[in-house]
Amino acid sequence: MTEQTVGRRVVTNIALSLDGHYAGPRDPQDMSWVMPYAHTDVARDHLTSLWGPATTALLGRVNAEGFLGFWPTVIGMAGADPRDEGFAKWLVDTDKVVLSATLGAAPWERTTVVDKPTAEAVADLKATEGGDILVLSSASVIKALLAADMVDRLAMTVFPVFLGGGPRLFDDGLPAGRWTLASQAAGEHGTLALVYDRVR
Repeated sequence: MTEQTVGRRVVTNIALSLDGHYAGPRDPQDMSWVMPYAHTDVARDHLTSLWGPATTALLGRVNAEGFLGFWPTVIGMAGADPRDEGFAKWLVDTDKVVLSATLGAAPWERTTVVDKPTAEAVADLKATEGGDILVLSSASVIKALLAADMVDRLAMTVFPVFLGGGPRLFDDGLPAGRWTLASQAAGEHGTLALVYDRVR
């Protein structure tokens, strides 16, 4: 039986290749392999289901610069999918926390920069009122939270491509434990959306 999480849930979301990588071997910032699949209905519906209950977005600095540089431009864009525009509006309007030791002040509205270890920063967030804390594709943040056993909901989109190398999300030595499947959906091109809840 799954014990209910008390307080705010920590929900992480990331895209993985079929061979288990979140980035390729040459350039960890190159996400071009994701783009043919990110525009599928299953990927869009998956993301919509995650940001709906969330009231805080948590990002590392690099992902913050990418997400907050691109997504606000989708608002009002001709031909934009309503799900993409909905996410863009949510990202702009929601409270954002960016984990960074190098970023002095946040250039984005409704954003707080925090220079603390990931687990400590998330413990502080969990002690406040609000909905889910959604970690958006920031692998270093997700890896730290998995190592600290602080992830309550693990969401992934698995895309049917082999990257042939690169960093992996799941390192050896993670805390042992069980997860239960909360939802699954398959879509175009073999895209698979999976959501697992931590059994405490």
